[in-house]
Amino acid sequence: MNIIFLMNDTLRADHINAYQWPAPWTRPGHEGQPFIETPHLDKLAQQSALFDRCYVGSYPTIPNRHDIATGRFGFPTIGWEPLKPDEVVISERLESRGYVSMMIFDTPPLANDDYNFTRGFTAWDWVRGQHRDRWITDPVELTLPTSYKTKSPTGLQLYLLNATRRQYERDWMCAKTALAACDWLERNRTRDKFFLWVDMWDPHDPFEAPAYDMARYTDPTYHGEPIIYPKYGRVDYMTSDELNDVRARYAAKVQFVDRSVGRILDCVEALGMNRNTLIIHTTDHGHLFGEHGLQGKPTGPLGRLYEPTTRIPLLVRHPEGLGAGRRIEAIVQPPDVTATILAAAGISDPAIQGESLFPLMAGTSTGSRTYAFSGRFSRQVNILTAGAAAQSRGAAAFDGWVGIDATSEPITVTTDEWSLIISPIGGPRPELYHLTTDPQQQHNVYTEHSKEAEQLHGALLNFLAECGASKDRIAAYTAASTTGSSAGQAMPLSTPVYAIKIAGRPYAFLTEDEALANRVDTSPIEPMTLEALQRIDAHSMVCIGDQYYWVTDVALATRS
Repeated sequence: MNIIFLMNDTLRADHINAYQWPAPWTRPGHEGQPFIETPHLDKLAQQSALFDRCYVGSYPTIPNRHDIATGRFGFPTIGWEPLKPDEVVISERLESRGYVSMMIFDTPPLANDDYNFTRGFTAWDWVRGQHRDRWITDPVELTLPTSYKTKSPTGLQLYLLNATRRQYERDWMCAKTALAACDWLERNRTRDKFFLWVDMWDPHDPFEAPAYDMARYTDPTYHGEPIIYPKYGRVDYMTSDELNDVRARYAAKVQFVDRSVGRILDCVEALGMNRNTLIIHTTDHGHLFGEHGLQGKPTGPLGRLYEPTTRIPLLVRHPEGLGAGRRIEAIVQPPDVTATILAAAGISDPAIQGESLFPLMAGTSTGSRTYAFSGRFSRQVNILTAGAAAQSRGAAAFDGWVGIDATSEPITVTTDEWSLIISPIGGPRPELYHLTTDPQQQHNVYTEHSKEAEQLHGALLNFLAECGASKDRIAAYTAASTTGSSAGQAMPLSTPVYAIKIAGRPYAFLTEDEALANRVDTSPIEPMTLEALQRIDAHSMVCIGDQYYWVTDVALATRS
């Protein structure tokens, strides 16, 4: 059996019509109609088992790829880092069964800085020019949009430089990668044992798509500056019109992604490979567009993982029609995808922390997971140097990753009924949501349902121990349930910042150079303390590591 694994980065499940989830917003003038059209993924869903409760494990991009490549959860012990030499990866396991394996990708972190995710593949093809790929040095004059709303101007500059060569749809990255996959399939159409991993960065930010896709979703009456690469964190640095435009841009990019994935699916069908090819399509995480007052993939205590981020699409098409058209409610996670790929090749490995999805698809199993665990492993960093450290590495060496890398990363535990978001001691208070009656997670019932919260919290501690988390990390999360509050401020109110006013609102930065770079006019840069900034406006913006916090968040974001 041939196996094709399709990965699109940052694809929200509620933007795929087949999921039939309520659209989070609608197109202006098109209320009541499907928010976005995804005919190719919808067709794949009709031929596939659709998994309604697939949840992120390790988060975000590279940690997710680790889970799939190894079949083991990384986030209790492994962060955004290269594959370890002693980790056995899926391509190596398949090679032992005579599989030819190919990775075609445009996701730069898979190959950048010796991350080793191409290890074990018979061959691989890096389709150049995506996002921050250091590919072009042509002397091109670029105009950057408003810097104080832009995440990583350096990263955006690289993106725009790579984009200067776009002329036709085939020049856009997702289309380029899809066409490369089609070329490989045509050349290898006579094989009956191959594994093809196609990894596409889109619809990840920056949010741009071909003009005809943009025209379908953007509001023609919007005349503001396009924010294609918006900063993470608190969302209210954007106006409502700007946020709606960002949402529309993302929707347009999803439509373009659907068409690009459709190229691959059509190629498989045209080559007559459907009868002997397993196709799996998924993503690594979602993206917040104003839900819970947040934008992007914030880190630190603002990085609480809600359903739009953790609940991801998963479609599995079996060549014999196993589970076709079924909607499966069982909780599954990325290591189960690994187990499924290996099962298709006749491989069973007890080291894998997942189970094949085929029994669920056949209706002979109701699933083995009671809980889904979603989180990001990080190491504690002094907030006073976090901004400078982020700038020194371009603030985006990791997926445009920004914010504070601290022990206070929240973890989400999900069941078919509940979602618990809990931080180690010093982080925000725990949040518990009853998903059955509150799917949008608007009402924190942690206090009222302490028994349910304790049950989920206990499951998390067991999971951390089973995955080899350190005693210190387990102890930090053990204490979380008894405190749920601050352990003090790591950034004193006397901390100096440099403030500028934009549209009458204070924006503060840790260095004068940052304030100067983000200033939109000749207004003065005013040195002050956090305490003084808080007296001016409790919702003054503080930019740390290219992520926005309210000044009242900073104490919370820096607890130790």
